[in-house]
Amino acid sequence: MSERALRGSRLGSSSYESDEGVDVVPRQQIPYECVQGHRFSVPFSIEAEVPSVWECRFCGAEATIANGDDPEPKQFKPPRTHWDMLLERREVADLEDLLHERLSLLRAEREALAAATSAAAARAQASAAAAPDDDVKSAKKHPAKAKGKSDKTEQSAAKKTASSKKAPEKKAPSSKEKPTPAPAAKKSTKKAES
Repeated sequence: MSERALRGSRLGSSSYESDEGVDVVPRQQIPYECVQGHRFSVPFSIEAEVPSVWECRFCGAEATIANGDDPEPKQFKPPRTHWDMLLERREVADLEDLLHERLSLLRAEREALAAATSAAAARAQASAAAAPDDDVKSAKKHPAKAKGKSDKTEQSAAKKTASSKKAPEKKAPSSKEKPTPAPAAKKSTKKAES
């Protein structure tokens, strides 16, 4: 009856299972050696594939199987670039044709833009050359307005010159004149009060 009784246990205690009647898989000890000279062994199942490289327990360096061949370098696939993917879809001759087509379009756009800017510059020069004639024509039609404009410009120019002449100059103190001293602050003492 004592075998069937529940036993009290605390949290985190060890399991009550035992290894009785359990068949352990046969194992093999594989020795490894790192570049620092550390030797250690790792247990593996006989059925398991043994890795040729293992991390050293002592220094963390890469260790290889002792008395074994060097591991074969891993075969890796080089990353595909944009150019590789483009060549999968098109031939080089097709790509050259596309390049020439796009370049001709860009050149045509650039020439059209240059022609538009030169035409705009020519129009601006023509309007600038025609502008004095427009002022003369408007002065003939409306002489009072033209006279008023010229009077205003003359008045503003006269004001500018007058304001520059009226600016007073500060005189430098002469050596004979003495600067007036600042009033002295009154000092209060306890003796004077009492």
